[in-house]
Amino acid sequence: MKQARKIRILCVDDHPVVRDGLEAIINLQPDMTSAGTAATGSEALERFLELRPDITLVDLQLPDMSGFDLIKKIKDKSPNGRIIVLSSHEGDVDIQRALEAGAQGYVVKGIVREELLETIRSVHAGKRRLPAVVAQKLAEHMADEPISPRELDVLSLMAAVKRNKEIADELSIAEDTVKMHVRNILSKLQVNDRTEAVTIALRRGIIHL
Repeated sequence: MKQARKIRILCVDDHPVVRDGLEAIINLQPDMTSAGTAATGSEALERFLELRPDITLVDLQLPDMSGFDLIKKIKDKSPNGRIIVLSSHEGDVDIQRALEAGAQGYVVKGIVREELLETIRSVHAGKRRLPAVVAQKLAEHMADEPISPRELDVLSLMAAVKRNKEIADELSIAEDTVKMHVRNILSKLQVNDRTEAVTIALRRGIIHL
């Protein structure tokens, strides 16, 4: 009887210890094998095109580009490429952006090993899979009013501890307009002050430092 072909997996992470750990876990599975590893986005794209893995595991934080950009580049080259994000970023906005970029799965680092392996098997079978904790984070903010691009600009400058006048000067808008954006941001994030707004925005992945 012919043996089923193993799932070939490319692991993309800038930390050698993480790459080695993933390879060890994958190679212990009877139905999986490591196709290779990459430490940067550009290296990952080259290796993807060279190896044509069944599954690509992608961290969102890479030294030369974001994981979101890498996912889009892989999808541009291979629309049927199957990608799972494995990241320490667990904010709902990060998850949503990864799925919109083309990822079929999202696993938070530190989750039980079996969950990662089952996600790999499900995505390889053509399904989208989100562990319960990830799906819950998405559901919590499904009905929230989104932060607009201009509000995002203001929020990023708030995170850089800029005052309203400094934000107005940097964005070439009136200070009253900045105040209006700040009020909208506080309302949408359901917080009372700027510090809390920045804290929540960082936690959810709306902005990154």
